[in-house]
Amino acid sequence: MIKYQGINHLAMVTGDMSKTVRFWRDLLGLQLVAALGKPGYRHYFFQISETDLIAFFEWPGVEPIPDKDHGRPVTGPFVFDHVALGVETEEDLWAVKDKLAAADFWVSELIDHGFIHSVYAFDPNGIPIEFSCNVAGMDIRRHPNLADHGPPAVRLEGPEPRPDRWPPVKESTPLEERKIYPGAGSEFFHGKKEV
Repeated sequence: MIKYQGINHLAMVTGDMSKTVRFWRDLLGLQLVAALGKPGYRHYFFQISETDLIAFFEWPGVEPIPDKDHGRPVTGPFVFDHVALGVETEEDLWAVKDKLAAADFWVSELIDHGFIHSVYAFDPNGIPIEFSCNVAGMDIRRHPNLADHGPPAVRLEGPEPRPDRWPPVKESTPLEERKIYPGAGSEFFHGKKEV
């Protein structure tokens, strides 16, 4: 079975990388670990944890998204609701709340969701952010809580993956056919490569 290590990176978009860096690096304290750029292309990565990054493409003409409260339903095409960053302690929640308020960003009160406590805010791009810490003794990763009172049939199958619901891999890609092609950004680490 595949072993996942968290979210390698969540790729967002900004029209103003300077404001984005000021917020994510300087206000929230995330280290800027990659800053890739050339004319017409900029892609910056910030480290959230040992395994998780958040990244931003800077595209000319991109404007902050309109206000949309975290978790509020919408209609029509839609992909994304909010980013939730985990913090270690409730004291960290208070610290991030105070930092955001001091920098004149809107930030919610602390909210109790039963298994996590959270505060909510928006970055300069209008991206809704939740900061959460686990409630002691409420680890849903080890003890799932499937409390949907009107679940679809698929939820009634339980929390464990059901790989039998998909066709099995009949033949792995042969070693001699396993090639990795250069993509955007590879030139910053490896120089120019021919395909």
